[in-house]
Amino acid sequence: MFGWLQKQIQEHLAERRIRRSRLVTKDGRCNIEFGNIKYRNHFVFLADVWTTFVEIRWRFVLFFFIASFTLSWFIFGLLWFWIARGNGDLAWQQPSTNHTPCVANVDGITTSFLYSLETQTTIGYGGRAITAECPVAVAVIIVQSLMGAIINCFMCGVILAKISLPKKRAKTISFSDMAVICPKKGSLCLFIRLANLRKTLMIGSQIYGKMLKTTITPEGETIIMDQVNIDFTVDAGKDNLFFVCPLTLYHVIDKSSPFFEMAVENLHKQEFELVVFLDGTAESTSSSCQVRTSFIPQEIMWGYKFLPIISRSKEGKYKVDFSNFSKVMPVATAHCAYCFHNIKGHHLHSMQGDDNPGFEVIDMEQYPNMTKM
Repeated sequence: MFGWLQKQIQEHLAERRIRRSRLVTKDGRCNIEFGNIKYRNHFVFLADVWTTFVEIRWRFVLFFFIASFTLSWFIFGLLWFWIARGNGDLAWQQPSTNHTPCVANVDGITTSFLYSLETQTTIGYGGRAITAECPVAVAVIIVQSLMGAIINCFMCGVILAKISLPKKRAKTISFSDMAVICPKKGSLCLFIRLANLRKTLMIGSQIYGKMLKTTITPEGETIIMDQVNIDFTVDAGKDNLFFVCPLTLYHVIDKSSPFFEMAVENLHKQEFELVVFLDGTAESTSSSCQVRTSFIPQEIMWGYKFLPIISRSKEGKYKVDFSNFSKVMPVATAHCAYCFHNIKGHHLHSMQGDDNPGFEVIDMEQYPNMTKM
């Protein structure tokens, strides 16, 4: 029992360490902090107040929503109280029986606040109403009506914009948990799998990758997060993907690829992060969005390939089995890209692949009707 608990704690700490070391998390968030920003530069966020409100968390949006209305009701309530006091309408001022108030039935701070709320929200219960006795009161009611309309438009716009943010659409785009390396049509390739969980398409989809690693130049300069382009494609090309079903995208590991110098023995000892991006336009909203994820060396499996997940029923319908989305099976693969391209007959390094205990392997005979993408 103690050994099992210790193992679970070690795995949890290792997972936290990996999560902290990522630049881009699996769900696409960027793990970066900005420090030593000059104080006056914080005011630039107020200059772009709309973007600031749209990007802040929901808890702050709800706070500002409640505070803006409540504060405006209270401020204008004080103004109505001041107007009533100046006209001698308050109860403690003991107005005469033939006295005409600025606002009927406003004789204290509470009734002033209630009248302010009723005016700005256009409730109009009928108990309190403005009269023609005070021109200042007419001006105040005009200003409050305009301010209420502005606050309504702004806060409703912020809430609508946050609900319709393109990154919410990105939540329905899913990447495989792992990437795999195996042969394809005479080339050694790195594969990832991508799925659109909605039936509406992503128009003009483009996918590309960046390898991030620390490099040292010949001049001795250390470059942190040096970026190297990684091209991904499908058999039909890499631009304008027909994203109606899950796609398996691949990167050819040739002499120009940064994976060319890696081998099965040292892949998991490397220090890099492969960030994959998908850019597209949502068909239903015409809003552009970007989906991203990352893979570290421990999440790349050498000598495996993805299981097929698309099948066709007897009725002619195409079906997608998402239970196999991230499942893999071993395949004979050269132990390095150099051997694959230069040494004949060395392509059967291992039929078992590079084992990863955290991944499930499924027997292909269980899925006789499956066809490759």
